[in-house]
Amino acid sequence: MSQTSTQPAEDRLTKVTQILVTQAKPTDDKSPYFELASKYNLTVDFRPFIQIQGVAFKDFRRQKINILEHTAIIFTSRNAIDNFFRICQEGRIEVPIDMKYFCISEQTANYLQKYIVIRKRKIFSGTKTAKELFDLIRKHKTEKFLFPCSNIRSNDIPDFMDTGGLQLTEAVMYETVATDLADLAVAQYDIIAFFSPSGVASLMSNFPDYKQNGTRMAAFGPTTAKAIIDAGLTLDIEAPLPNAPSMTGALDLYIRKANNL
Repeated sequence: MSQTSTQPAEDRLTKVTQILVTQAKPTDDKSPYFELASKYNLTVDFRPFIQIQGVAFKDFRRQKINILEHTAIIFTSRNAIDNFFRICQEGRIEVPIDMKYFCISEQTANYLQKYIVIRKRKIFSGTKTAKELFDLIRKHKTEKFLFPCSNIRSNDIPDFMDTGGLQLTEAVMYETVATDLADLAVAQYDIIAFFSPSGVASLMSNFPDYKQNGTRMAAFGPTTAKAIIDAGLTLDIEAPLPNAPSMTGALDLYIRKANNL
């Protein structure tokens, strides 16, 4: 990946002591982030740069979507499930028992039991990728699909449905918004790790005069990497890599080099 700075990458390989992860602090004591902090005697702080906000029912109604006109629902996250059933509750909409649910992963499918008795419902799930979900959807071409989503979402599902001539209604039920970071001293960190373009946008909206200087930027995924470069920042660390499939793995490799270990 090309750098936006003219400064050689080697000149940016200064010692790492403080890392900011732009996500919530893990609840698992055995998180690899804690292992990384212990292994290299680092300070690793956590701060979500974005938050999910449910769309008010009155605003949802303006989309003029009739949920009960649909025969199948596509869920790609827990946020989508939570907000779909919230909208149904607020609108006193009773979802029919023969509604079909198509979920991006088994984990997402299992989360449905918070709202429905899953053994009595028609639930289909991939393991993790959109492609597996598409293979399932292809077998149910006649369904009228509803896609509860955020105001910011990838184009994978709408593009696939459009190309396949399948019926899809997008329903924006929640929004991804920037967290207020006014109290955060971002300049103190040696590395800031990002996981979505929205996180990068949050940094720039909170600190419009932000100067990167020696802070290294880490990105998970190609769209996040592109967002960092498009913001005029230097991208120093990318994940996943063949030898580091996780963000912590990529950070580990970088720190070992930067700290001469």
